[in-house]
Amino acid sequence: MSAVTSARRSRPLILRHRGRLPILVGVAGALLLLVVACVGFGQWIAPHDPSAQNPLLSATGPGGGHWLGTDRLGRDVLSRIIVGARPALVGPLCIAVASVVVGASLGLIAGYRGGVIDSLLNRFADLIYALPALLVAVVVVGVVGGGYWVAVLVLIVLSLPGEIRLCRSATSVQARLPYVDAAHTLGVSAPRIMFRHILPNIMPTVVATFLLDFAGAVVGFSSLAFLGLGVQPGSTAWGSMLADGQSLITINPWLALSPAILLILTTASVTLIGDWVHSYFAADRGGR
Repeated sequence: MSAVTSARRSRPLILRHRGRLPILVGVAGALLLLVVACVGFGQWIAPHDPSAQNPLLSATGPGGGHWLGTDRLGRDVLSRIIVGARPALVGPLCIAVASVVVGASLGLIAGYRGGVIDSLLNRFADLIYALPALLVAVVVVGVVGGGYWVAVLVLIVLSLPGEIRLCRSATSVQARLPYVDAAHTLGVSAPRIMFRHILPNIMPTVVATFLLDFAGAVVGFSSLAFLGLGVQPGSTAWGSMLADGQSLITINPWLALSPAILLILTTASVTLIGDWVHSYFAADRGGR
């Protein structure tokens, strides 16, 4: 009896209070909902036209109806920040979705099949890991001269190894369990075993890595935008705005601080939620 009581006490808080969210996770979720609202409805939420210029208000501080001041062309910073959520986050979302779909599929095949396929995918992952990812992205996007979607494609390729490795590792553990042997004995096809039986059991890992990939893609994409790659000049993407505000930080610091703060809060929120999701489902399975 004492052992059962001790186990219950040592069980994570998220299991003892199934209906409650940790405060930090709730705050992170609320912040992400706000950011998602900006992505979807930024044009209507913005208090001013983000592209409207007023030379008389060039690089002014907060005031006069401009809560975060204006940039060097007299454009409202708050409006540009709100509208800039879309180019700053849609690309990283596409990167994370493509990485998790392709990477999880390849990781499932490698972990279940093993052999030559596993060896080839491991060599591919080793090759990508050996390269400095951001430098490769800068060189490729700069040489190709591509825009937004070229940068997205390059970052997808650079994000695949992590997803492949994690899903392969989780799949190889599941592939040795009795339920997989039983399904194989009953004549269940390999694709059905992988995607109908193994995939649901590694879904916590898949979801957590998706969120972490998204956070990493936000940082990577914003870094390219800061360098003027993957976006058009004068773009409202947060990384581009951060670069534009750097030279005017002593005149209106919100030009640089506001996109920087939003990038930090967004990536921290996604990482926190990803960690909580993984811990929640891992603890849930451990408690059964």
